[in-house]
Amino acid sequence: MSESTVGSIYDLGYKRYEGVRLGRRHAIWALYIYSVRSVFGIGRSLSSKVGPMGLAVIAFLPAVIQLGVAAIAPEDVEVSRPEDYYFIIQIVLVIFCAVVAPELVGRDQRTHTLSLYFSRALRRQDYALAKFAALVTGLLAITVIPQVTMFVGNGLAADHFGDYLQDKWTDLPSVLGSAVLLSCLIAGIGLVIAAQTPRRAYSTVGILAAFLLTSVVAASVFEAADQDVGQFVLLLSPGHVVQGFTFWFFGATFDPETQHAKADLPGVAYAIDAALVALLMLALLLRRYGRISA
Repeated sequence: MSESTVGSIYDLGYKRYEGVRLGRRHAIWALYIYSVRSVFGIGRSLSSKVGPMGLAVIAFLPAVIQLGVAAIAPEDVEVSRPEDYYFIIQIVLVIFCAVVAPELVGRDQRTHTLSLYFSRALRRQDYALAKFAALVTGLLAITVIPQVTMFVGNGLAADHFGDYLQDKWTDLPSVLGSAVLLSCLIAGIGLVIAAQTPRRAYSTVGILAAFLLTSVVAASVFEAADQDVGQFVLLLSPGHVVQGFTFWFFGATFDPETQHAKADLPGVAYAIDAALVALLMLALLLRRYGRISA
């Protein structure tokens, strides 16, 4: 006759969770807020803040200089026109993306935490959209805020702020529209490249190459090719496209000697090209996270 095994049950006081389950929407929002903080290194070590914060300060410098000049000689000197501002800080925006994007999506791959995200209410596409929205928000912060600050400062330096606002108010929709399109384009390209590898160095080099090399190659091909063919090469360069649709938003014209003036493409063509590329990059990002191994 075999002995029966005796067991004991202990009440350790654990209770079933009966609180409010916030669900998918809250999970997306929480990831978005966390990612926006990560864009600027908030809540992380000092070394993580130096890069993005330093670049953000540099992006503000033209606006600060413009305000200083406007306070001294408001009607005599113009450091930068609104349509030129993004061209001036374009390299800063590219470096900002190259620094932030690999950390924004590559860190989760390096630490193998994607499975933890995807095991909850959060879907794979939600993760990609939250990261995309966070980087767009970060880029908007260093594009829109300096422009609006410069607009308000110039208005206050004018003889009559009301007259200035009446004459220049159309610049504000142009600032916002061009900044949104620029931010979506840069964020889309940067995140698609960064999502391909957890190695930060590879991602950074790839992002810099995607923006800088294409501009150089497009400019060289444009000069060497026939105008009927060469003009469309500019649509393959993010740098040329950004400047093209920015001038279109502000209703400005290029100097006759510039490549944009020689190409003679309508400004809306650059805007459509940028929107299509941004949507394509977002689709590729969603596809990447739909297939990535967690």
